[in-house]
Amino acid sequence: MHDGTHLSRGDLNRNRRLVQLRELLPMENAIMGIDLADRNQAAVVTDHDSRVLARRRLNCRAWELGELLDWAIHAAQEKGFASVSVACEPTGHRWRVLDQLAAERGLPLVCVQPLLVWRAREGEDLTWDKSDPKDAVLIARLAAQLRCYAPERVDSTWARLRHLGARRAELTAEATRYVNQLRDLLECVWPAGLDASPSPFRSRSWCAAMTVVLDRATAGDLTKVRRLGRTRFTKAVRRELPHWGAKRPCLRIINAMFDALADTAGVLTHRPGALERVRLILTSWQHTRELLGEVEARMVALLDELELTTLVTSIDGLTAVGAASILAETGDLTRFHSPRSLVKHAGLCPRDNASGAHQGKSSLSGRGRPGLRAAAWRAVWAALPNNPVLAARFQHLTTRDQNRLARQQARAACGAALLRWLHVVVTQRTQWDATVAAGGRRLPMAA
Repeated sequence: MHDGTHLSRGDLNRNRRLVQLRELLPMENAIMGIDLADRNQAAVVTDHDSRVLARRRLNCRAWELGELLDWAIHAAQEKGFASVSVACEPTGHRWRVLDQLAAERGLPLVCVQPLLVWRAREGEDLTWDKSDPKDAVLIARLAAQLRCYAPERVDSTWARLRHLGARRAELTAEATRYVNQLRDLLECVWPAGLDASPSPFRSRSWCAAMTVVLDRATAGDLTKVRRLGRTRFTKAVRRELPHWGAKRPCLRIINAMFDALADTAGVLTHRPGALERVRLILTSWQHTRELLGEVEARMVALLDELELTTLVTSIDGLTAVGAASILAETGDLTRFHSPRSLVKHAGLCPRDNASGAHQGKSSLSGRGRPGLRAAAWRAVWAALPNNPVLAARFQHLTTRDQNRLARQQARAACGAALLRWLHVVVTQRTQWDATVAAGGRRLPMAA
């Protein structure tokens, strides 16, 4: 039995966070709560009991908020406070501008989650009455209760990586949309062309052959392409192949595409218009792929600049692009106290559901950054076939006798493991070790 003084890991981490927040919100500082907007800014200055000491509205842009900060300092000092601590919601880009202006004046800044403000607004008077001045008071009150957090501050290199990661996510979604459109259209008007390859959109030979077909199929007439003959068709595909980043053609796919030209399955009345649309989408998809490759090359170059490429790629199955996508969402991993906190940030930690003797079904929290969950999820699909430790973990989770997980659940658990490994290799600047990752001891160094 414990003597009543034993603290759990959660207690220690919570106490540490509260100490850090109290340093940002000392009792000798008043609290400035501000509801940021495009032009109409609402701000209040309160004490730690949420009593409003001063209130002001200002018609200005985010870069002109220096006047409002100077007013808050003066208002706080008039009431006997040393200075002010600034609190705001992290919505849009304006909070970063406010953070920079506050830092120039030596003012600490904390952020309050918009969800907490929304719930506090409901609990204020059991109505959904909303206005900017009232929200400013709620923001200050939540900050006084330490229901806030210190925002992430990055240098220019990490900021570049984050912006490139956001651009890569946009291009990935756009490329996926184009692939879905191509698949739907071809299944409707020319399914045989889609069946020429088991993985058509991953095959450069299929893409080159489809480009040749669509360039020569005037008004959707595939017989014109067939009149080229198999030899001339193959030569045309070989000439097109470098535009898709390949040199050696797959003759099996090219021959299957040529044979599909004689297939009449599909909605023939829509074939001319649909194939014309397919050609336009194919061009857009090709351009998006080129942009995506350029962005990924820039992200890998930033990993080299941070001297992380060798470390992250030491994890079997994790590519430099996959690691860069994850780090673009997390930022510098040294800001996370433990690997578990990183997993929580991704929303991949289990959410317990227990009360007394009742033990409900646990599930993933689903909180945190959705982009980080997506990046870890994509990295797992590439790592599972190439990482024996991750593959063994996946096999165990999906085949054990008790608490067996579905395949999707097991992949999420593997994503959490991948994030923990990444945290260790980056923060400790050490190579990934399969023995340690599998739960064993590190192998002795060879003499």
